[in-house]
Amino acid sequence: MKRYAQVFQGTAFTSKSPKEVDCLREHLFCINEEGIIERVVAPEAADYQAILDDYRDEPNFQRLTQGQFILPGFIDLHVHAPQWAQAGTALDVPLYDWLHTHTFPLESKFSDLEFAQEVYDDLVSALLANGTTTALYFATVHKESSLLLARICASKGQRGLVGKVVMDDPEQNPEYYRDADTRTALEDTEQFIIEVKRLAESVKQGVYPVVTPRFIPSCTDEALKGLGELAAKHDTHIQSHCSESDWAHGYVQERLGKHDAFALHDFGLLREKSVMAHCNFLDEADAALFAETGTAISHCPISNAYFANSVIPIARWLDKGVDIGLGSDISGGFSPSLFDNARQAVISSRMLEDGVNPALPAKQRGVPASRILINEAFYLATAGGGESLSLPIGRLAEGFAWDAQMIDTALPGGKLPIFDANEDLHDIFQKIMYLSRPEHIREVWVQGEKVHSRA
Repeated sequence: MKRYAQVFQGTAFTSKSPKEVDCLREHLFCINEEGIIERVVAPEAADYQAILDDYRDEPNFQRLTQGQFILPGFIDLHVHAPQWAQAGTALDVPLYDWLHTHTFPLESKFSDLEFAQEVYDDLVSALLANGTTTALYFATVHKESSLLLARICASKGQRGLVGKVVMDDPEQNPEYYRDADTRTALEDTEQFIIEVKRLAESVKQGVYPVVTPRFIPSCTDEALKGLGELAAKHDTHIQSHCSESDWAHGYVQERLGKHDAFALHDFGLLREKSVMAHCNFLDEADAALFAETGTAISHCPISNAYFANSVIPIARWLDKGVDIGLGSDISGGFSPSLFDNARQAVISSRMLEDGVNPALPAKQRGVPASRILINEAFYLATAGGGESLSLPIGRLAEGFAWDAQMIDTALPGGKLPIFDANEDLHDIFQKIMYLSRPEHIREVWVQGEKVHSRA
């Protein structure tokens, strides 16, 4: 019989499609040395009992106890890593003022590597404790502290995609916080890419460099064009903000005479490994361009409620074939938990469909066919994120990385309301998605390695 590095037995939930959840009752998950799920074995399989008998007394076998369930690790497609230091503050001001009064002064401090170490170390640990096994990070303009973030992800076992931020336009960025000039911004970005790729050679779960223009308003045309060329040269992921707010969306149209999506595409920044945050003001042509180029949307529902001035029609863009995942947008979004963001994604979609102005007749109040269900929000946080990054992650299925979180619904002092031993598994799944807190996450695994556990 083939030998596996680890075998897990338990009931798991994973996305079958954007709208369907597979409930895998008492399956075996057989993990190889590379941390990949080599087999998923159902109880009715001919060799299920033989595998169980062969492994059940081995140290590399783990059986979940009564009340414990397995979810895929969450994939956060939008984290401003330095902003962890201000999470939960200054959420009552407009985006432009928030950036210049609070955020840029904070991010400028990350030239100090000791400060960066303290914040980034705490953030990566906090995200792992919240079940986030993969994160797409904006760092700062500072090359060295951005490299430090990649090293911290590597050492803690999180799959990190990290970008050194480019902000080179002296007219739009404060003197105390920007790249020295366009040439320096591009040279630092290329050196960052090379060094992260070198680091990745020794990292089991993977770390990845990401080309990261903050957004069009912070970059010169020359920098945007140069970044598109670097991404093509080194085949990297790309991230930025796209049509986030009234101000940002309007600025790009005034400066370039087109929407963000088409401007970014002209600079070579929309491609298969591109992820654009927010995208609240996309129109049909923009969304079609995203689908055509393979560009993904990072949906940040909590942050959007504070800064985006609108609700993005996620259901419509999913139906148009756009790849979409979920982002916390620390710290525009206050919560590092994708459980919280999945819940808000559902709430926001309901508000968009039903409308919010009671002075209007009900039929005129909202945008029809906008709601998503918790199944779809779960997909965004897991499989949708993996597809957005073009990586084999986000599903508990053969050929995917063993990125998993073990949820304990019977936690003393925090038991979820499950009182029937034969309760429908999909009902249990919904309770987990709506009620879980970090303390319910007993263990987190990335690429077959345990990276977090809670007593």
